[in-house]
Amino acid sequence: MHLQVKKAILPVAGLGTRFLPITKAIPKEMLAIVDRPMIQLIVEEAFSSGISQIILINGHHKGNIEDFFDTNYELNDLLSKKGDIANLEILEKIEKRGFICSLRQKAALGLGHAILCARPLIGDEPFAVLLGDDLIFTDSHTPPALAQLVENYYKTGIAQVALMQVPQTEIHKYGAAEGVADPKNSRNFIINNLVEKPPKGTEKTDQAVVGRYVLTPAIWGILEKLAPSNDGEIQLTDALVHLMKNEGLIGYRFCGSRVDAGDRIGYLRANLTHALLRQELRQDTLALMKELLQEDSTSVNSRSTSSEKR
Repeated sequence: MHLQVKKAILPVAGLGTRFLPITKAIPKEMLAIVDRPMIQLIVEEAFSSGISQIILINGHHKGNIEDFFDTNYELNDLLSKKGDIANLEILEKIEKRGFICSLRQKAALGLGHAILCARPLIGDEPFAVLLGDDLIFTDSHTPPALAQLVENYYKTGIAQVALMQVPQTEIHKYGAAEGVADPKNSRNFIINNLVEKPPKGTEKTDQAVVGRYVLTPAIWGILEKLAPSNDGEIQLTDALVHLMKNEGLIGYRFCGSRVDAGDRIGYLRANLTHALLRQELRQDTLALMKELLQEDSTSVNSRSTSSEKR
């Protein structure tokens, strides 16, 4: 019987430079997906996957992430006096869903280093890692992506990374998992090598690593001894290669739709995807999308006609 996966790490110390200038004042993780900050969707996925304790690996400029999950007594009291029970219940659900704590990553030394910061709070237990740029949407009949990985860890006892298939010509944008499919389970991919963003022309796989992991405590010793890469950072990919050689590593091809919310177009896509999955917003969102497409088509035709006249 394997120890249960009850703790999760959320690295949130990055500067979010791809979203400047807004991230000069607002952490990327607090940008809204419709009406909820991006990090709330990640936290809800973790708690819905059986996680009871979340550890934020934070930076000195990210205090309002902690504030968001804390109790705002003045606001709650105001909502209560106004009789705004609906919004009060929304806030209380966020505040009481599970235990969240925050640790400071004092230097930007890479994802592997960020994860290692949480060792004193996790100890010798398996744990999950969720990256905030990767939003994974599932319908109401499908377990969250992390829950799928956790369940597969219980079945196999082997560390898990989430995988999705991409065109092989695009694999240079991702961490690439090389290996073979498991003949006993079509969703399992037995990894025999990991390459972080392989150069064009060296691609050997179409299996891309997505930001969900279930790791065993053996990763701690590996991260502690791991030499920094050329950019001076401790890379999780390098540590996973060592873990793979020592214990094995399974890539799990999850059910769900992954959106990279770490760039502008991906962020827009995440907003639309989330809105379409919410029953109270779906029809209005579809109508808006059709309206904008129609307006764009009319505008294009108008410009074309004007150009022909000239």
